[in-house]
Amino acid sequence: LLILFPQQSGLYEYKIFGGLADCPPKLCADVYMDLDFRKQWDQYVKELYEKTYDGEKVIYWEVKYPFPLSNRDYVYIRECRDMDVDGRKIWVVLAQSVSVPQCPEKPGIIRVKSYKQSLAIESDGKAGSKVYMYYFDNPGGMIPSWLVNWAAKSGVPAFLKDIQKACLNYSKST
Repeated sequence: LLILFPQQSGLYEYKIFGGLADCPPKLCADVYMDLDFRKQWDQYVKELYEKTYDGEKVIYWEVKYPFPLSNRDYVYIRECRDMDVDGRKIWVVLAQSVSVPQCPEKPGIIRVKSYKQSLAIESDGKAGSKVYMYYFDNPGGMIPSWLVNWAAKSGVPAFLKDIQKACLNYSKST
């Protein structure tokens, strides 16, 4: 299920509630945090790596956009914690864009300067997980409405399917 909330800026915030059958929450969080593995299963990753600048771990991520649109890139920090909430174990991932002088903008790629994501994963009481995600970014430039509609209707559900498949493959590869 996906609900869109237009902001005053005319941009969208995404709130996603979903279930991932056969993916326990710890596995789900591990897969989500594993950048090298993500390059194998996420077809939209052009470049993705983590570097330490001034003692802070920073992620650089370039995303492939469909022709004729320019690719987008992100520079962000993130953190994953598992928390105990009234006896429920919940994995929480927080990510947010940062400005790092050592990661200047590249020609031909649009830098997403405003990006925020929160992800919470817990057991569904069986062998799988319940997932809640809040996501906002300002992709910059002119994004055609067909792409926004595609992201909402197809891109996000496809991403959940991809991560589910990745979880099943991850347990084989580790």
